[in-house]
Amino acid sequence: MKKALSAQEIYVRSVKRTDHKVRFWRIFSGAAILAAWEWCTRMEMIDSFIFSSPSKLVRCFQTLLSDEGLAGHIGITLYETLASFLLVIGISLVFAVLLWRSRTLSRIVEPYMVMLNSLPKSALAPLLIVWLGANYKTIILTGISVAVFSSVMSLYTGFMEVDPEKIKLIDTLNGTSRDALYKVVLPANIPNLFSIMKVNIGLCLVGVIIGEFMAARRGLGYLIIYGSQVFKMDWVILSILILCMIAMGLYLLLDLAEKIYQKKAS
Repeated sequence: MKKALSAQEIYVRSVKRTDHKVRFWRIFSGAAILAAWEWCTRMEMIDSFIFSSPSKLVRCFQTLLSDEGLAGHIGITLYETLASFLLVIGISLVFAVLLWRSRTLSRIVEPYMVMLNSLPKSALAPLLIVWLGANYKTIILTGISVAVFSSVMSLYTGFMEVDPEKIKLIDTLNGTSRDALYKVVLPANIPNLFSIMKVNIGLCLVGVIIGEFMAARRGLGYLIIYGSQVFKMDWVILSILILCMIAMGLYLLLDLAEKIYQKKAS
């Protein structure tokens, strides 16, 4: 006789089946879109010069990789994105801590943070080019400007939402504000920090591409602008697809890091 499954085993199997089903439909839908795209171009239902096709993009990828240094362009964009992302996280933590420790400072700075966060960041790029020149520093700073203000505000909000009773407990035990920060506030905000990082990695990539549109001679943003200027639409579409894969890969790495942390914490 078969052993009866417990409720927990039934639930785990159900979750696994759902995960397998989701993975299958993700792969199937992606393959179906590519197949429909290729078929529509071969049947001349859409113009392959404007919309390209999967087969043309594969050939374009091989050509760019061997003749145009595509790996170098990808590496430049990835380096600038990671540099701006790490700087955003560091700057956000420092400013959020300063605002948390000084309520007066937070009341003074908050309106300016809201104003700067709502400012279109593409409007800053021409100024940054004039101030710093057309180089990688301008591009990294553009990436930082897109994400840093919202990141600081989100972190500061998370700091302020920590259970005040735990802070009072630290004070009762003659602890300092540093003790409260390291033992209560920061540990309580690690899940919030991971959520902010997942958003920031995409924002930094957007900022870097904006910077590369205006100040780069290498990178995927440069390939998009150059390809559109000389009507090499294969370059443009391929670069966009690579950007999508980079964004997805970086997000999945952060998601994996979060899951590892959750396992260790539990």
